[in-house]
Amino acid sequence: MSGAAQSRLDNPSARPRLGRDLSASAIAAGLVAVLVSFGGTAVLMVQAGHAAGLDAARIGSWIGALSLALGLGGTVYSLRTGLPIVMAWSTPGAALLVTALAGVPFGEAVGAFLLAAALTLACGLFGWIDPILRRIPPEIAAAMLAGVLLNFGMGIFTSVSRQPALVLGMCAAYLLCRRFAPRYAVLVVMAVAVALAAAQGLIRADQLDWRLTEFVWTTPVFSAQAAVSLGIPLFVVAMASQNLPGLAILQASGYQPPASRLVATTGVLGLLAAPFGAHSITMGAISAAICTGPEAHEEPARRYVAAATYGISYVLLSMVAGAVAVFFQALPAALLAALAGLALLGTIMGGMASAMANPRRREAALITLLATASGFSFWGIGSAFWGLAAGLAAHAVFEYRRAGEAG
Repeated sequence: MSGAAQSRLDNPSARPRLGRDLSASAIAAGLVAVLVSFGGTAVLMVQAGHAAGLDAARIGSWIGALSLALGLGGTVYSLRTGLPIVMAWSTPGAALLVTALAGVPFGEAVGAFLLAAALTLACGLFGWIDPILRRIPPEIAAAMLAGVLLNFGMGIFTSVSRQPALVLGMCAAYLLCRRFAPRYAVLVVMAVAVALAAAQGLIRADQLDWRLTEFVWTTPVFSAQAAVSLGIPLFVVAMASQNLPGLAILQASGYQPPASRLVATTGVLGLLAAPFGAHSITMGAISAAICTGPEAHEEPARRYVAAATYGISYVLLSMVAGAVAVFFQALPAALLAALAGLALLGTIMGGMASAMANPRRREAALITLLATASGFSFWGIGSAFWGLAAGLAAHAVFEYRRAGEAG
């Protein structure tokens, strides 16, 4: 890492120099993160909107408000601090809403969205996040990162049976670029993937309607029933399944984010966007892993360009959110799965190496990795949180045992 890059990580108040720090690899990583995050989960909002009986304008407003809020928030934060701050919508929250929104008036749902954002803001303002993050050993954070991403890596090979020519062509491009031009591997793979998919007639975008997004205001209505059935579950799921894992991923990548301040920022953005349909703004997890990994740039202090590219892309996507959601549904699922896996190989490798580096914490890290990679959920909370909890519990037991033996 260069001296300037290291000093910026050590001194977060130092301003980045975008003109010097721009790189094709970082821009490509940001674009891949958008493809993976938007393409893989925007359909959940469409499904939830249909379940709630919303028209196309309100569904477009929902996706557009989320995209605009998270894009602006992440871009401004990244460019001001030089940290790769990636924000996202709550994917588990969207999955929850697919069933929970049925029969709930949308005004009451928006009231519940506001409640969830207010609770998130309170957590940040009262400084409850930083102490939690400081108590997570780096090996446990790295193991959780590897566990979250492991299925994405395996997705490369499970996708071969669905589209062998497409996925094998992407793999060949990746291996050749990693050998001869490693910094541009992800960019080349993305171009090869789109070209191969188009040549095979796998992209079907003939029914697109590229109209601009209408940001539709919905007056919030507060009800106890919606607060209990939607607001509190949205807050808990977003905090446990995305905010804490997303911050832990930043920590595992060597950054020291102002955790409580970032969570408070997502709460403010959520409050502003909720009346237009946005259900939850959170820290990114999978998308953050793509933007903070070595594939984005070999120097950690220059990876903020990937996060800024991601954010700017989302701002642009917000203008045609509904149509873009349909477009991403037109891309082959195998393309998105293989692209995500190839883009994350370096991050998976780094996470596993860091997790197993300390023999004293290796067993707790392994428990974290296995529990996280299992994909199980409980109480509507995903495996990233439970893997972290299992690893911390094991770490506490092992450290207590060692302290007793030493005594």
